[in-house]
Amino acid sequence: MTFRLPTRTPTELDSMRESGRVLAGMLAAVRAAAVPGVRLRELDDLARTWLDDAGAEPSFLGYTPDPGIRPYDGVLCLSPNDVVVHGRPSGLRLHDGDLLTVDGGAIVDGWHSDSAITVHIGQPSPRDEALRLATEEALAAGIAAASSGATLRDVAVAIDAVARRHGYEQLADHGGHGIGRRMHEPPFIANQPTEEAGHYRLRAGNTIAIEPMLVLGAGRYKHKRDGW
Repeated sequence: MTFRLPTRTPTELDSMRESGRVLAGMLAAVRAAAVPGVRLRELDDLARTWLDDAGAEPSFLGYTPDPGIRPYDGVLCLSPNDVVVHGRPSGLRLHDGDLLTVDGGAIVDGWHSDSAITVHIGQPSPRDEALRLATEEALAAGIAAASSGATLRDVAVAIDAVARRHGYEQLADHGGHGIGRRMHEPPFIANQPTEEAGHYRLRAGNTIAIEPMLVLGAGRYKHKRDGW
């Protein structure tokens, strides 16, 4: 059985492109400000101001993935070093040599965009730069595989092949998602091939967020007491 993803109209896609344009500008501003000595909360404040000035809303602020988990209290997910994906903004000060993932979302005309970048703070180590480059390669491979007629399994195969070639593990239960009127829409987009992913065939007008997450080590993690 093949499942169908929603198809967006040209007007809807234009709104999503505008949302993505605003988000890209915000991420560029945060990248430029992410230097040794800056605090994570200062980067989050910058992102909030950028979206306000652009007339956009943040996708992440107030988001609650499951009942019982406190609503997210930042505009950005800021994840330095061994923090995985969903690090909350705090008073932590960045230092030379840190590796920071900046993940954000924007809403324009009711349509969401979602994107992340990985930033070296100060001078990068060869190990961290290799990880960043491999992850960007995996993202490019996933995007290239996401053509009309392909399945989500094809996307996962492309991403996983890059991770394996470079010798990196992935977070097995993390991945991408559909996106549109809500930030997280079905289906889950795995970064490693699954049988279920083969049931989703892509068509022109589908909108998805592809999110490879390559890691050093075994890929194990734990949540903090706040659920994040």
